[in-house]
Amino acid sequence: MATKTISVDIEAYERLRRARRVPTESFSQVIKRAEWPDPPKTANAMIRALASVPVLEEEILDRLDRAQDCDPPPEDPWRAE
Repeated sequence: MATKTISVDIEAYERLRRARRVPTESFSQVIKRAEWPDPPKTANAMIRALASVPVLEEEILDRLDRAQDCDPPPEDPWRAE
């Protein structure tokens, strides 16, 4: 198996060492079972993400509005058709 050498500071090394389940567990095994939680979803993150979304042209928005008008909601939304 190919390997890659990395450098970590002393604090990171100690945390990895303490995270071992048994003394023979490798740091690779510790890292692989680590959980990396997703960052929380926030309004600020959404605003930043929206800043990179291109603005639709007015013509496209008009076509979408017309298409939505041609597709009214079902009379009974709870009944499968």
